[in-house]
Amino acid sequence: MSERPAVPEGFTWRVSRACDSGACIGVARQGEFVVIGNTNEPEAPVSRFTSEEWRAFIAGVKLGDFDDLA
Repeated sequence: MSERPAVPEGFTWRVSRACDSGACIGVARQGEFVVIGNTNEPEAPVSRFTSEEWRAFIAGVKLGDFDDLA
């Protein structure tokens, strides 16, 4: 994971269809990275991951590795 850079202006978040509360995690592509941020604070710094890191995370989600955190 890299430093937490600011999100450029005009950035468009993709949010889960399951997010009804408005307090959601947004995900987007920024060049070769996948960025994750808080949609309630669009000007806040984001976390940035490589495609390989993102694929490993998604695989873990699908396997239920993080279910106990919810």
